[in-house]
Parts: sequence; structure tokens; C-alpha cells
Amino acid sequence: MNYAVPVPPVFSLSVAGRDERFPVNRVFCVGRNYAAHAREMGKDPDREPPFFFMKPAHAVVDASRPASVPYPPKTANYHHEIELVIAIGEGGRDIAVANALAHVYGYAVGLDMTRRDLQLEARDKGRPWEFGKSFARSAPIGALRRAADGGHPGDGAITLTVNGQPRQASDISKLIWSVAECIATLSQYEALEPGDLIMTGTPEGVNAVVPGDVMKGAIAGLGEIEVRVDA
Repeated sequence: MNYAVPVPPVFSLSVAGRDERFPVNRVFCVGRNYAAHAREMGKDPDREPPFFFMKPAHAVVDASRPASVPYPPKTANYHHEIELVIAIGEGGRDIAVANALAHVYGYAVGLDMTRRDLQLEARDKGRPWEFGKSFARSAPIGALRRAADGGHPGDGAITLTVNGQPRQASDISKLIWSVAECIATLSQYEALEPGDLIMTGTPEGVNAVVPGDVMKGAIAGLGEIEVRVDA
């Protein structure tokens, strides 16, 4: 088939212990899914149902090995957000909570990098978040651990350090909306497809990074990622 312009590259992630790669389709993100983080952002976690925003596939950076991300333009407040990432292996619409985990291919450690000043300005003006959240190389993600190999994590420490100093520390058991609930709710709005990723939200402790900083994020049982911020 002839295309009018060059075909965009396929973005993909490593799969732990295997040669094949996981092709990235879409990236959905759950907003304010830890109570303490919702409060540090000035919101009440007890009154909001889950909500979602998206990142493009080219936001994904394979961080199965030490990786780097550029400090993006038009921001002076570039934040880290450590997150549990779900990889969808089987699509579906209107998925029941009881059946949701059957749609999961695997899990990974990820970072939702955020131009916080742009996000908050957009939020306060009632505008979309895209320039704060949805930009290239804003989602470094480690190797996927297949659910078939390691099961479905229900708890486990989630941490992030910057230059060896603690920044974020919580447990994935503190998700307001569980993995299964996120999948079920999202599938009511949009049919999920193989290759979709869901970033499940970040705990408290988000803060700024600058060029030269090295972030190390980890989730118990899923390994660690190391990401440097380049100028």
C-alpha cells in the first residue's frame, strides 16, 4: 500500500524474560487515584469518580534499561509521577469488574512526567490538559511482567527517589479505584484494545526535577526503572 507520508513508527515495550515486544496502541491515564495525592493537588478524593486523560503512543519510552527524557520546552515546573502501569492483552467493552483482570497482559513501573505549570494553568482556566500531560517522551515505562508469570499485584511498595533522595513512597493497595475497577469503568466509555496501556495514578510526593537529575522508581515485584533528565 502506498501512503502519502512516511508511516509513523510503532512504539513498543520490552517484556521481561521474553524476546517479543508489546506494541503500544493507546495510553490512558487515571487522574488523582491516591487520596493523599488528590489532597496535595487541592481536591477531595471522596467526591470524585475516576476520570481519565490520554497520552499519545509516542509519549512511551522503553525504560527496561537506564533511559533518559529531555527537559521539555515551555515549562519551569517539570514533575515526576511514579505509577503502576497495566498492559491490556484482550480487548472488550462494558467489562465487568469480576472479569476485568482476564483482560490484563501484564504490569510495569512507569512515570507520568508532567509540565505541572501548564497543567495547573489549563485546569484553572477550564481548558484541556494536553500540553501539561500529553507530549513526546513523557511516559518512561519499564519492562512488562506478564500476569501469566507473576499474577496480579494487589499490594506492594511503590517508591521514587531523585538523586538517591526519597520523594514518593506509598503502596499500590492504596489505589482509590483498583486495577479491575479502572478497566471496567474505562471500558464503559471506550472499547479497550490489545496494546492499550492504563497508567493508574500516582501517590503523594510529586515534585520538580531539573536537567541532570536521576529518578529511580520501583514497585515491589515489578522491578525498578532509572530515568535521567537531559537538558
